[in-house]
Amino acid sequence: MSDLLKFDYRTPCLSVALFAMLILWLRPMAVQKSPTYNFTVIIDITRSMNATDYPADTQAISRLEHVKNTLRQLIAQLPCESKIGLGLFTERRSTLLFEPLEVCHSFAEIDAAISHIDWRMAWAADSNIAKGLLSTLDMLQNSDSQIIFITDGQEAPPVNPNYRADFSTLKNKAKGLILGAGGLAAVPIPKFDEQGKANGFYTVDDVPHRSSFGQSNLDPSQIEGYNARNAPFGSAAVKGTEHLTALHEDYLKQLATESGLAYARLTDLAALQETLQTGSLAIEKPVATDVRWQPALLALAMLALIYWPRFFNLRRRS
Repeated sequence: MSDLLKFDYRTPCLSVALFAMLILWLRPMAVQKSPTYNFTVIIDITRSMNATDYPADTQAISRLEHVKNTLRQLIAQLPCESKIGLGLFTERRSTLLFEPLEVCHSFAEIDAAISHIDWRMAWAADSNIAKGLLSTLDMLQNSDSQIIFITDGQEAPPVNPNYRADFSTLKNKAKGLILGAGGLAAVPIPKFDEQGKANGFYTVDDVPHRSSFGQSNLDPSQIEGYNARNAPFGSAAVKGTEHLTALHEDYLKQLATESGLAYARLTDLAALQETLQTGSLAIEKPVATDVRWQPALLALAMLALIYWPRFFNLRRRS
């Protein structure tokens, strides 16, 4: 009986903890059903995406930086076997940087690609959002990847309503959503010099405030200096607020309806995750899930059992 009382329970506890630690090195996995995702993200890199209207720790950051930060946080939390592709939009079309890659095996590559996206990668300065979206749908209509098209919805120059994009042949050919970036209050658009350094903001005289393409959609009798051939938009200079930028949410909702996509506003990571989970964008499938937390928890419990009585006795003596 005395030998039994002298039994040191710490030895088996330490053995179990050691065994559990060894299991960790084997990277145990369990197969269970889990939501996975397959997205191709197209990011607007036109100049209005440089507007700083997302609050950060010490100062506001640009829409483009917020998009990049949120996407990098998102891919770090996506379950394995999810896939992410990446592309850019500017002018009137989108281009694909790479097709969807599995997020766990290719995390470093995807993360690096997103982190290096820059507005200077744009191949033209114009911004026709509708045609960019149309280009995206055409490019991905036969893909099994769903679209996330991220933009603030500001078109430069403003599109002539007579020449709007026609989505009728591509509507519902692809699934996904338009993600609106930016705040609802108008803010100035930053200007940059040839070295990419901030150099003030665009002014009312720096940008066109209406389209001058094609035939005017206005009543000729209401156009100053109208000439059907030489001046269909008249001779008077038009000044507006196109040098300022805000999220064009109503316009993006309209484009979403016309294209058969969903719409959501980009605020933070939690809201984006909720949108992805509730928007029928996830695919349930058997996934190998990392269960190393189980032996790690067991090892921690054994070590606590070893040291807790000693700690408790020290507290009692003090």
